[in-house]
Amino acid sequence: MKVSYNNKRSGRVTRTSDLCLLKPAYLCLSVVFSSSIMVASATEISSVSPLSTQTQTQTQTQTQTNVEKDATAGTISPSDRPAAANADDAGTDEADVANYSALSANDWLNKLATVVSSKNFQVSFVQARTGQETVPYLWRHGVMADGTSMEQLNLQNGPGQEQIRVGNIVSVFEPDVPPYSVRSGVIHGPIPAQLLHQPTQLREAYEFVLVGRARVSGRTAQQLRIISRDNSRFSYQLWLDEISGMLLKFNTLDLQGNVLEQIQVTSMAMTAQPHPYFSKVNQASLPQPMASGQSTPAPHSWQVTYLPKGMVEVSQDVRRLSLTGQMVEYKMFSDGLVDVSVYVQPAKQAIGADLALRHELNTFLTFTNGSAQVTVVGEIPLQTANAMAHSLSMKEAR
Repeated sequence: MKVSYNNKRSGRVTRTSDLCLLKPAYLCLSVVFSSSIMVASATEISSVSPLSTQTQTQTQTQTQTNVEKDATAGTISPSDRPAAANADDAGTDEADVANYSALSANDWLNKLATVVSSKNFQVSFVQARTGQETVPYLWRHGVMADGTSMEQLNLQNGPGQEQIRVGNIVSVFEPDVPPYSVRSGVIHGPIPAQLLHQPTQLREAYEFVLVGRARVSGRTAQQLRIISRDNSRFSYQLWLDEISGMLLKFNTLDLQGNVLEQIQVTSMAMTAQPHPYFSKVNQASLPQPMASGQSTPAPHSWQVTYLPKGMVEVSQDVRRLSLTGQMVEYKMFSDGLVDVSVYVQPAKQAIGADLALRHELNTFLTFTNGSAQVTVVGEIPLQTANAMAHSLSMKEAR
């Protein structure tokens, strides 16, 4: 199950690679076995992001059993389209086509970042994986009269999960968990926040390629590819609405080009005024943001000497396993689109044998490397996880 990891210590909210970022490494094994996931280098552990809720009737799209097809999960009705978009359906002006053709892949991604941060919109989208139920979300953004940016992300199925952002405070509401708030300027969900808000920071790790015009959900779109510069990670396809720049479709591809996950917009409304929902949010009743911890964990005695291009360490910690009392050192690495967790504990305290699991996007790899047991978890190919795990080295004592 994919969740958003809210580091209550640092206040960092990030899209996690999987449940292992919330629980010790040994608990991941129990999750894996209870889910009857196949062992070995054939499959991968799955992950999904945090999300939101507010009860609202939403048209459900038929579950896609084959997300590799470009069949849309829904359509954007004429009533959902701005007036300019209707003109686009009738045929875009030649001058506009020339202007669109002059834009680079970077220009289109910057256009996406502008629309998601400065425009009023309501977007419904679905997340689909082969053989799984399609998961629907509602996403809203509004710029209030005083300039405050507000955002909502709502999971439409199940008991409900919701994130509400007011300025730089994100409040999280989940079943069976007391509501809490953290300091963050973005909401983290199935669509990577870095892609939506700071795409240019991904250029060290990924190459952006403009493919050309296409049609998605009845709208003219620009198709782009995001490709790992060292072929060590999955690649992505995205389609942006040619008129507004809004994301219409987002595919995650494995190294062979097979679609692992698809996010598809089913309805979209760009409006002059913020949605009335935001005026009903009682900001005074939202949880106060948690104080970020100022303490810095002691440096670890190990390092990962191989990292995919553009991936850097973003956090580290030491955790105690609740069942055994053993201490586990932990580091998180990220390239902006992908987060990878590495856990290390003494080999004499190792739990279980060497293991390699794959399920959809995620890899879970654990093995004993000399005097340490290393566990790597993330949305990366198995061979990349293996290279990271085997690159572990002990730092020289000073």
